[in-house]
Amino acid sequence: MPRLPLRTMLLVAWLTGASAMPGLSAESPPTPEQARFFETRVRPALVEHCTKCHGETKQKAGLRLDNRAAVLAGGDSGPAVVPGNLEESLLLTAISHDDADLKMPPSKKLDARLIADLSQWVKMGAPWPGSEESNAAGPAPRKGGFTISDQDRAHWAFQPIRRPEAPKVKNGDWMTNPIDGFILAGLEAKGLAPNPAASKEELIRRVFYDLTGLPPTPKEVETFLADPSPTAYEDLIDRLLDSPRYGEKWSRHWLDLVRFAETNSYERDNPKPNAWRYRDYVVRALNRDLPYNRFVREQLAGDELPDADSDALIATGFYRLGIWDDEPTDREAAFYDGLDDLVATTSQVFLGLTVDCARCHDHKLDPIPQKDYYRLLSFFRNINHFRNGGPTDERPIFADDEARNSYARLLKERKQQANAIQDEISGLETEVRTRLEQEQGGGASFQQADMDELHYRFYRDTWDLLPDFNLLKPEAKGTLRRPFFDLTPRTRNEAFGFVFEGVLIVPEDGLYTFHLDSDDGSRLTVAGKLVVEYDGIHGIGKERTASVALAKGRVPIRLDYFQKTQGHGLSVAWSGPNFGRRLLSIASGTKQAPDFVQLMKREAKRILGPERAKRYQEAKLALKELEKPVNPDSMALCVTEAGTEAPETFVLLRGNAHVKGDKVEPAFLEVLGGLKPAVSTPPPGANTSGRRLALADWIAAADNPLSPRVMANRIWQHHFGRGIVRSSNNFGLQGDKPTHPELLDWLAAEFIAQGWRLKPLHRAIMTSSAYRMSSKSNAEALAKDPINDAFWRFEMRRLSAEEIRDSILAVTGALNLKMYGPGVYPEIPPEVMAGQSQPGKGWGLSTPEEQARRSIYVHVKRSLLTPILESFDVPETDRPSPVRFSTTQPTQALAMLNSSFLNQQAGVLAARLRREAGDDPTKQTELALSLIAGRRPTKADVKRGVELIETLRSRYNADADEALRSFCLVVLNLNEFIYLD
Repeated sequence: MPRLPLRTMLLVAWLTGASAMPGLSAESPPTPEQARFFETRVRPALVEHCTKCHGETKQKAGLRLDNRAAVLAGGDSGPAVVPGNLEESLLLTAISHDDADLKMPPSKKLDARLIADLSQWVKMGAPWPGSEESNAAGPAPRKGGFTISDQDRAHWAFQPIRRPEAPKVKNGDWMTNPIDGFILAGLEAKGLAPNPAASKEELIRRVFYDLTGLPPTPKEVETFLADPSPTAYEDLIDRLLDSPRYGEKWSRHWLDLVRFAETNSYERDNPKPNAWRYRDYVVRALNRDLPYNRFVREQLAGDELPDADSDALIATGFYRLGIWDDEPTDREAAFYDGLDDLVATTSQVFLGLTVDCARCHDHKLDPIPQKDYYRLLSFFRNINHFRNGGPTDERPIFADDEARNSYARLLKERKQQANAIQDEISGLETEVRTRLEQEQGGGASFQQADMDELHYRFYRDTWDLLPDFNLLKPEAKGTLRRPFFDLTPRTRNEAFGFVFEGVLIVPEDGLYTFHLDSDDGSRLTVAGKLVVEYDGIHGIGKERTASVALAKGRVPIRLDYFQKTQGHGLSVAWSGPNFGRRLLSIASGTKQAPDFVQLMKREAKRILGPERAKRYQEAKLALKELEKPVNPDSMALCVTEAGTEAPETFVLLRGNAHVKGDKVEPAFLEVLGGLKPAVSTPPPGANTSGRRLALADWIAAADNPLSPRVMANRIWQHHFGRGIVRSSNNFGLQGDKPTHPELLDWLAAEFIAQGWRLKPLHRAIMTSSAYRMSSKSNAEALAKDPINDAFWRFEMRRLSAEEIRDSILAVTGALNLKMYGPGVYPEIPPEVMAGQSQPGKGWGLSTPEEQARRSIYVHVKRSLLTPILESFDVPETDRPSPVRFSTTQPTQALAMLNSSFLNQQAGVLAARLRREAGDDPTKQTELALSLIAGRRPTKADVKRGVELIETLRSRYNADADEALRSFCLVVLNLNEFIYLD
């Protein structure tokens, strides 16, 4: 193994100021100093530079660097770290970039300080604080034949949820509810005491941000501080839980999990139609405290529920939120990548398991065989994959049954009107055709136009069988001049395809026969039903026919066609009651019949007379109007399926989409019993398999040991800053163990007992003494528990990106509390826009009033995030984000001081101060600090503020308005503004 160069070793020693530190065996718990070093220097480096490629969702070269067991186990090249041994630790060799074949990160070498930190950590013995077992060997990678052992099944997360009794404690007076018993018992066992209670000023700000994401106003603070009622605090919680602001705040946590965005990613990053309705659905669901088990069922199978309403349909937009490549290199692989996104998101978000790690092989650490992955995938196999709009991606939604029935009546009436107008048009055309044939002699004939509104999509590629053209990006689109299937618009004679779509004019009810011949493959669909298909590579000359009953009127018709090599040819015809065989296509290279459409334009007035010719044109225009979509604004992005029979699902060997293994059927995870679902027979008229509802019912069942625990843990996480299980998307063997397992079970059991409602659990958590503790430091507790595993204090936190932006708008008085609707587009500097592959595309500019709405309503474009949100760690949207990172970077301070948004809002705040406090600097300062800090400012605070305003005016020769604006910019940059407690 290559040695680290001497210069690197000397640099490590020089930067760390020591030649050695006490070693740490694999079993020894870290000292407080070592734990602090890891949390502040090592973990951030691994997260920022390593775990994207070597983390939970991706393990290049078989290596994970997000937990100690995986680091010690290493990857394909061997252990990444040998504790205490710098020379044998491959991680250090890689980051030094001294080995040409082993450079990590490959694009850019880490700076010297980070290399020194990681080297020092290895020298310490690679401590990894967390649960007591986190420094032990951990679960070993599975090797050999895959089996699920009794030990696997005994894993804590797979055990039934049982409601434990709160433990007995010495300091019973501290307890407010059972939650405190579990926390206090752990503290007493470690010789720790809980922090004192937070002040009322601290509590009101904490509660406001936790439940609404907004600061309290000075009046709300004063009212709460002056309220002597013993239930003042509980009343405050109830009021905020009932506020519409609650759903806006907590929906953001859920949207992080389900990778919510309104665009597709990749180069064009085009918008997803009506994706904003899903965001509004989540806000509404949380505000009305929709039971979580119903919330789960609506998102996974809302369209299959017997009592599905509009919200249930909108909820299935969950399936459409992921990234989508509109021109993949390997279409089959892209198809399974889309399914993998659903498996990964569903398993991590609802079950807290990384089932997606078993896509290519049996899970290396968890008891999840590869077949389990494909059994879960089979629940989604029948879904129509995303096509960026159209009938398989969108469905009409209605406020109530009356609106739905009204829509159905309108469609029926429009169809009847279209059919009546078509009768009139056909009659006039027949009259003109007959007259022209008489005038030109008995041998003349004009080809009957039996189709209308015929459009085409043209594709360039090579296929052996008909592809699903809906998944492919066309090279060109257009409208055929004459209403006949025609290959003339092609730009080449080989390796191309067409999709033709239009309207077939059916003259009367009856049985119609269709004739199809092609070189190569073709598929004819009429009225939504496949009529005849002629697929594969073959020449023309073997016509196929099929008959179908059709009702009189205008019905949709579609023809898919592809040509691989050696010529081309297409012939489509039909026959029916009272007419013989008529062509629906024009053969390429043959003499074409006269264009009857042009003849009508030229001869209608002469043959029909001016009035009837005018009526003909009016009827054609009326028909076009009737063909336009009805109520396009009432459409929602939804899931749909391809029919009641799902395709077969096979294990893909090594995850390769082109190499099928054993066939699998839907089944639940083997470690949890592996039961096959009871899939109900879809009701008459349904167009789904019923599989997703079976999956949703299993996930949302009270006896599922995972889903209630996972959600209860998330609620705790967003109140205390971290979950009882820190790895909140991973409850498997490789995830973190719960620091308080009995408390987690109590919360999960209470969650179920309260009807799966979130708000009662919020109340229980927030009324506990544990939640009301101060966040102040304690030297003794810090030494014993530096990362607060025991919850001896409440954690101070920085506001999230959205909370910072919303708070700025709130304190300046600009915040617009309008709810719901399409996303808004804040102004983005042109230099940021220039960084896009297509600068400015897909980003409008909303009115100033709309731009001042809450951040939850800002349009989420994957390739163009709003700068202030991006600066403060808004998560990426390509995959579930269970935890927000909170970084400290120079760009944050620069944005808060120099961005046009902050400077503009500083001016708005200054105007508010003048409006509400007059021209008195003392009153202006008092009001500004009250708004910013959520407390009564001290006399010293006010004095410093007034001195700053005066200094700005005198030293920098600023007028009163500019001095006040600069003062407002300063107070908007106070740490007390963007940090809680």
